[in-house]
Amino acid sequence: MEPTPLSKIALEIGPLSIRWYGIILGTAALVGLLLAIREGRRRGIHPDLFLDLILFAVPVAIICARAYYVIFEWGYYKEHPEEIVQVWRGGLAIHGALIGSVLTGWLFARYKKISFWGLADIAAPSIIMGQAIGRWGNFINQEAHGGEVSRSFLESLHLPDWLINQMYIDGSYYHPTFLYESLWNLLGFIILLAMRRLNPRRGELFIFYVIWYSIGRFFIEGMRTDSLMLTDSIRIAQLIGVVLVVLMLAIFFYRRKTGLANARYNDSIYLEQEDPKGE
Repeated sequence: MEPTPLSKIALEIGPLSIRWYGIILGTAALVGLLLAIREGRRRGIHPDLFLDLILFAVPVAIICARAYYVIFEWGYYKEHPEEIVQVWRGGLAIHGALIGSVLTGWLFARYKKISFWGLADIAAPSIIMGQAIGRWGNFINQEAHGGEVSRSFLESLHLPDWLINQMYIDGSYYHPTFLYESLWNLLGFIILLAMRRLNPRRGELFIFYVIWYSIGRFFIEGMRTDSLMLTDSIRIAQLIGVVLVVLMLAIFFYRRKTGLANARYNDSIYLEQEDPKGE
């Protein structure tokens, strides 16, 4: 008897269907916000700062994540333009979301006259935890999986039956790469919390986050069967990952050399309260 996949619909109210994918992404955003607010309170930052930021960052991130995915899958979407807005079916690229979020954060920081790097450091654990949770939306949609494996292989990983059954897609079992990435992000979250206690130089928590995520994504992406491709042999996510690691290392050494990283994590993020050199 073939396993029955979990329903993608959490609740139906008349013609309205509430999907698990949306609930999971909403939960990811909420948990990230609460983590940032909690850390902000410890730092003497009013919660409204993070509420204002997320009101802009979340919709921009979703739009950019969808646009990024559609651009690299344009061969399909030009034939099915009505599906471009159907984000509940999946197809949100995290690199697109990061681009949108970083740009929004930079503009927001300039408007509020706060340090972008200080804000990014506070947000880094929230972002990676949100990613860890968000990957379970891929699980529900049975996407972002790896190549074929046997059921015995999945059982050897000591996974519960409900998870193994959900990896049964169109007659075969697949690597739960969503799970590998979720666990990698969770480990990164724990490391970031430990680093935060050491009061590192400003900007270096966020830099570590980008490098950590990019390394994990590079290897996990190589296992996936639904990668966005630049050419027949180059996966876009792997290429972007390499570029981000190189860029973050360059920024790290540049900030150290020029003194831009002299400020510490626990210093005020409000620029009028500090030497501009620490921004």
